[in-house]
Amino acid sequence: MTVQPSFDFNSAPVSPPGRFSSASHDFQTSLALSHRYSEAPWWLDIYRKAFPSLVSAVCVREDGWAQRGGIDRVLTLACGRIITVDEKVRTNDWPDILLEQWSDEERRKAGWIQKPLACDFIAYAYAPSRRCYLLPVALLQRAWRRNGRRWISDYGQRRARNVGYVSTNVPVPIPVLRAAIVDAMLVSAH
Repeated sequence: MTVQPSFDFNSAPVSPPGRFSSASHDFQTSLALSHRYSEAPWWLDIYRKAFPSLVSAVCVREDGWAQRGGIDRVLTLACGRIITVDEKVRTNDWPDILLEQWSDEERRKAGWIQKPLACDFIAYAYAPSRRCYLLPVALLQRAWRRNGRRWISDYGQRRARNVGYVSTNVPVPIPVLRAAIVDAMLVSAH
């Protein structure tokens, strides 16, 4: 019997190397769920609170450079500023943010935390509570580059078996990730 590492926070079970959660994921099913959540009215409530001068929020669904660059929604503010967002939804209120390290582990296809993205923010929402963290992509990815190895060691990885590939994620406790993003704001030339 394999003993799973215990962590100081309530999260999904760890997947030891070579082991998977019992659930198998299907891309088309996940995409359909994502599209359903993209139509949730609470997204506009969140964006209006975050950006009081919001004048439009356009969903990007068609496959193309924008979608592949992580753009799910284009927000336009009254001043003309454009903000692009990649929307991630968790169906449970976990105390962590699940960072996708590998979208295809075997082929070493980088997940969204590692690959170049065209979006400004990751809007990371918890559907049950309708809470959302607007994570600035540049700082989030810098925090990952500085801390990713330690987070893997400290918090483990979650592997999701999909049809034809396995994705790997790292659950980072929200307070830990927030502190790392703040630390990533300071850039020294030395």
